[in-house]
Amino acid sequence: MHDPLASLYPHHLTTVRERADKALAAGGFDHLLIAAGTPLRKFLDDQDYPFVANPHFKHWLPLIDAPGSWIAYTPGSKPKLIFVQPRDYWHVVPEAPHGYWVEHFDIVIVRSAAEAIAQLPAGKCAVIAPNPAIDGVEVNNPQPVLAYLHWHRSYKTPYELMLMREASHIGTRAHRAAEAAFRAGESEFGIHLAYLAAAKQIDAELPYASIVALNEHGAVLHYTNFDRVLPAHSRSFLIDAGASAAGYASDITRTYAVPQAAEFQALIDSVDAAQRGFVAKVRAGQSYPELHIHAHHVLAGVLREHGFLRMSAESAVESGVTSAFFPHGLGHPIGLQVHDVAGFQQSERGGMIARPDGHPYLRMTRVLEPGMVVTIEPGLYFIDILLAELRNKPVAADIDWAKVDAFRQYGGIRIEDDVVCTDDAPENLTRDAFAQAG
Repeated sequence: MHDPLASLYPHHLTTVRERADKALAAGGFDHLLIAAGTPLRKFLDDQDYPFVANPHFKHWLPLIDAPGSWIAYTPGSKPKLIFVQPRDYWHVVPEAPHGYWVEHFDIVIVRSAAEAIAQLPAGKCAVIAPNPAIDGVEVNNPQPVLAYLHWHRSYKTPYELMLMREASHIGTRAHRAAEAAFRAGESEFGIHLAYLAAAKQIDAELPYASIVALNEHGAVLHYTNFDRVLPAHSRSFLIDAGASAAGYASDITRTYAVPQAAEFQALIDSVDAAQRGFVAKVRAGQSYPELHIHAHHVLAGVLREHGFLRMSAESAVESGVTSAFFPHGLGHPIGLQVHDVAGFQQSERGGMIARPDGHPYLRMTRVLEPGMVVTIEPGLYFIDILLAELRNKPVAADIDWAKVDAFRQYGGIRIEDDVVCTDDAPENLTRDAFAQAG
């Protein structure tokens, strides 16, 4: 059977090589050396944390389990993979490289990380490695090279988009299973197990730690506790969980209510409608910070419509009221990393575009361009610490605190999709995957 990735990969690798050529020229280097990395050792132990490959390494090839390996690239030459396949009976030895991509590399198989280093070229090398100290190698992570590569990594190739679609399909399949487990009365832990089973990925293979939050736990933005005991009454469910495909991530959030929580379901529906509106604005030329501020105004209108606020949407945003209900950013770049690089970068040479005042947690400040993939994840939450601060402000008189208190039991709402900016209408990877999952 024809693998569509096989037909897309050569163009992807050509693009990656062209970017590497220009990055090396910008930094004045002859060779690019990229370490896959090695597992981090647990403190005072002889065990390691799960291995996570350097994103620069897996940008070149779909190889995520290659600790100690290297890519060596010299402009004008075929890239070289130095693959470590140790003699080991304690652990599973990685298989020799195979698949649609291997013909594009000169592959050398060695038995140790030290042997791999001996295969690296001499000369003026840009060395990109997560480990700051590697015997026999001077790790420099040169800023001009990284700035150029990070900037252009924002623009996904068709090959990368296909892998991100696959990550979205896996994630949405698992989200369906998690919702079913919630409806069936499972605990957070039980829901999480259902998610893993449907994704066919273990925790270490997921792109980030899943958030599986029932009731009030939805107000904890990064809740990862997994209660084993079912609450007396399950009223609401917020799940923020993704999946991986050859090192590329999906990042998906949905919020659900039990049938008896009609008021909360109505609020979910309003946030969902608002979120779809924000997705529609993922267009070339759209300032991401301006879209974030727009989201605050729309969500202020939602809060007003549902009776939480008596003030205008403009007043709610200007006075900081919306930041108490929506304290995080609208989203972030996504790709080889969940919170991908260059979200604040000013140009291919580096620099930083500051966040707007009063929005310290926004993770992207660039203008959207075709090929970028971002998350759109608005939320409304009932967070005790933020609401307590809000009660002490003059604007508290324009808030229906009885209504707010009634919604604390639901925790909060977040709805998140992964969206591609194109030359025309945006491509919603998440909604498309949910639609195809049925």
